[in-house]
Amino acid sequence: MLKQEPLTTQISIYNNNHESYTDEQIIEMFLAVCNRSKYTIRNYKLAIERFRQFISYKALSEVTWQEIEVYKIGLIKGFCSKQKKPMSSATVASFIAPLRSLYKWGSDPNIKLFQINPTSCVSTPRITVNSGNHYLTKQEVGHLLDQLKKQRFRDYLIGLTFVLMGLRVSELSSMEWGHFATDVTETSVWLTIMDGKGGKKRTIKVPQQLSELFMEYAKSRDTSSEDQRVFLLSSRQVERVIQKASKQCNLGKKFTPHWLRHTNATLALLYGASLQQVQQNLGHSHINTTQRYLHTVEQLKKAAPDFVQDGLSEFLK
Repeated sequence: MLKQEPLTTQISIYNNNHESYTDEQIIEMFLAVCNRSKYTIRNYKLAIERFRQFISYKALSEVTWQEIEVYKIGLIKGFCSKQKKPMSSATVASFIAPLRSLYKWGSDPNIKLFQINPTSCVSTPRITVNSGNHYLTKQEVGHLLDQLKKQRFRDYLIGLTFVLMGLRVSELSSMEWGHFATDVTETSVWLTIMDGKGGKKRTIKVPQQLSELFMEYAKSRDTSSEDQRVFLLSSRQVERVIQKASKQCNLGKKFTPHWLRHTNATLALLYGASLQQVQQNLGHSHINTTQRYLHTVEQLKKAAPDFVQDGLSEFLK
């Protein structure tokens, strides 16, 4: 049997033989070697297709940095959005990142599908970290859970899972019954996230009361069906569940599942979890990403004015 060469080697060999590829084939090869979750792959594919529509399907190898820059500005100003509204820096960055990855990969000396990388001259919009206020207070969490209970038991379980475990919406919608397991002492239940961000796996402890609720929910479900997901909902449908509760709660906040992830991290640190524990639970690759929650927690604790008040308390009576 002939030894199968790695994909990068095959591409290099074919290029040396002057065999050309269509843009569709190049994109498929790029997505095939991406070490990303299936949801990220889907978003990459959509973002690349959106850019190709903008350039009227001009050959990717002929694209210049000016065209990518104009596309970026169009997204920022709203010219390139379907709603004709300006996009946030984070959204614009999410559309540019796949192009940057594609051209970086394709212009690698071992790949040589592109002579140059036109994205190397394009800066990514600065993303303002505004997650500090994107959390619910303890009282607001209570109102949310009460509302979700009124909607249905499934919705309550979804909300409670977000708050207690800090999952991403894609991770929750792809959870399967077979991903749960007890530890060796049979005292705790753990959930393995099979396809987290970047295609990474991680294991999260399921709090006891939540575990019992999952068992109760399982009794009402046909776990022998072909689809073994816990919640037979798409990510978008899960978002609608939380959005519906958000409107009904009337808290003055239009919160999303990602707010509940921020809430989980903030409460965990506030009640004594270490930064490393929160990092592992949320699946952050870098501790710096988790550290942004520390600022919020510090604000919730005793601040500088409180110390001054204590020092001057004798004069404030």
